[in-house]
Amino acid sequence: MESIGRKAGRGLRWSLLGNTVTKAASFVMSLVLARVLAPEDFGIYAVALAATQFVMVVKDAGVMAAVIQWRGRLDDIAPTATVLAFVFATGLYGIFWVGAPSFSALAGSEEATGVVRLLTAVILVEAVTAVRSAALMREFAQDKLAVANLSGFAVNAALAISLAVGGAGAYSFAWGQLAAAVVTGVIVLALAKMPWKLGYDRAVAGQLLRFGLPSAAGFGLEAVLMNSSFIVVGAILGKVQLGYYLLAFNVSSWVPGLIGTALRYVSIPGFSRLAEDPDADALTEGLRRTLRPLVSFVLPVALVMATLAHPLVALLYGAEWDQAAGVLRFLAVLMVVRMITSFLTVDILTSVGATKSTIWLNLGWAAALLPALVAGAYAGGIRGAAMGNAAAALFVALPLGLLLLRRHGVRLAPVLPGLVRPGLATLAAGVTMVALTTAFDFDPLVELIVVGGTGMIVFTLLAVPGAVLKQLTRRKVSP
Repeated sequence: MESIGRKAGRGLRWSLLGNTVTKAASFVMSLVLARVLAPEDFGIYAVALAATQFVMVVKDAGVMAAVIQWRGRLDDIAPTATVLAFVFATGLYGIFWVGAPSFSALAGSEEATGVVRLLTAVILVEAVTAVRSAALMREFAQDKLAVANLSGFAVNAALAISLAVGGAGAYSFAWGQLAAAVVTGVIVLALAKMPWKLGYDRAVAGQLLRFGLPSAAGFGLEAVLMNSSFIVVGAILGKVQLGYYLLAFNVSSWVPGLIGTALRYVSIPGFSRLAEDPDADALTEGLRRTLRPLVSFVLPVALVMATLAHPLVALLYGAEWDQAAGVLRFLAVLMVVRMITSFLTVDILTSVGATKSTIWLNLGWAAALLPALVAGAYAGGIRGAAMGNAAAALFVALPLGLLLLRRHGVRLAPVLPGLVRPGLATLAAGVTMVALTTAFDFDPLVELIVVGGTGMIVFTLLAVPGAVLKQLTRRKVSP
């Protein structure tokens, strides 16, 4: 466990560094685009994004996850895995090319057809690099992946902003991301240093697909869950309201995009190696060490988003985007559940080979989510849809995910006590922040600094053990 922990820790540090730089730059890019493009452009892009995020996780029939989890030599499966990934991705792209008009019409935005076709072409590039990316993740070589992703983003930002200023509208997003995928892919191929061999071994293919197909189905359902609200909101409320909803969803995805993506780079290979440990409690201990710091980071961020949504949106994007603030309050709850359910529970189940359980988890979530979204959208507009999204996650997905972990041998009793302290600290900080916002009328920037800063101080004092605070204080004051 200690050896795996050191490798995973190093990989996580590199993933966090790469993601932090990328997300910070992406944030600046979103500020620029929000002032150049109209809500309608964001709505069109949301439809294409929903399609792309689904095809991205099922593009290779789970071959990438199977390669990461593979117990034997990588050279034995790489030729077959490469062929499978490309064949499935090509076939899937063909389906979405033909179905793009119907998909866009279903989402209430027929003009999104061309953007859907262009943006989903990213999977053709990803299919070529899937096995090489999996090999780097399997070796915890996140430093190399960070270099590739950062290089791709630089191209994305430069091209997307230039096209947006030139009047390309929603197409600016698509061209930027496609160019980024090409640059990232070329660098991954160079850094992986794997011989380029193609072949097909029927026995190997069978083993890969027996693991990969249920895994792809589970991750595909996860993508549907995360993006189904775009389709429902667009179909019921139109692309302008969908633009506001997308902005709020993007803000609520800052932490999952930063921490969750970085965590997933190491959690599946890390938990997969722990699953090989003969100690039955290795996974439980791995979850205990991971969950408390994750929750201690996510809860205060969600609290700030929920409590200070209006000044946050007004300061960053302008008063014209204020409708997104009411949505953000509830999507902050979804953010917390996503981090626990999607980025820990699903990854652990995948690591132990219980890929069918990920399907049941996401099917149960979907069964609650879709009617909640429809009812919420009709009853309360985009805010109602966000409320339905948060309720389905909190009251269905989270309990179901914990139940499935228990069924597969992960004991929760040693894990839960570590969550009491950050939970109580969040409650106290929330009461403090609400009291301050009620008692005083601040400028948005001042409100974020004063109210948000006070809440974070309260949370830190209560959530961090006194011995740790003293140790940190001594380090800072020591010569």
